[in-house]
Amino acid sequence: MSEDIRRLIAYRLDQAQETLNAARELAAAGHERDAVNRAYYAMFYGALAMLASKGLGASKHSGVLSLLGRHFIKTGAFPVDYGRYLREAFELRQGADYREFVQVTQEQVQETIAHADAFLQCARQMLGDSEP
Repeated sequence: MSEDIRRLIAYRLDQAQETLNAARELAAAGHERDAVNRAYYAMFYGALAMLASKGLGASKHSGVLSLLGRHFIKTGAFPVDYGRYLREAFELRQGADYREFVQVTQEQVQETIAHADAFLQCARQMLGDSEP
């Protein structure tokens, strides 16, 4: 793996962790919609790091989800549940960001943040990165 790819992976994992931290802060402040958005993006950036490790990327969210499924989940390299966590967070974020009258509960926020944390821990472990 080239040094540029290693730097990109580290950058994406740092971005993911910062975004997860922001999700926690937003949740604590009662900003449920924004917290769900940030928790989803934490997983999204983690997925981008994983894809970068294989020289892959996509310009659309659906492409990232598809590539993650094809190259990591279907191969058994990444747990199926974590792929489900990413999809559920994507759908919740889509609803919260783009649909009218969608209410996000604190329970949904806490579950999404917990899933994002687990997703990132697993991604870091798989990528050989031990920094939280």
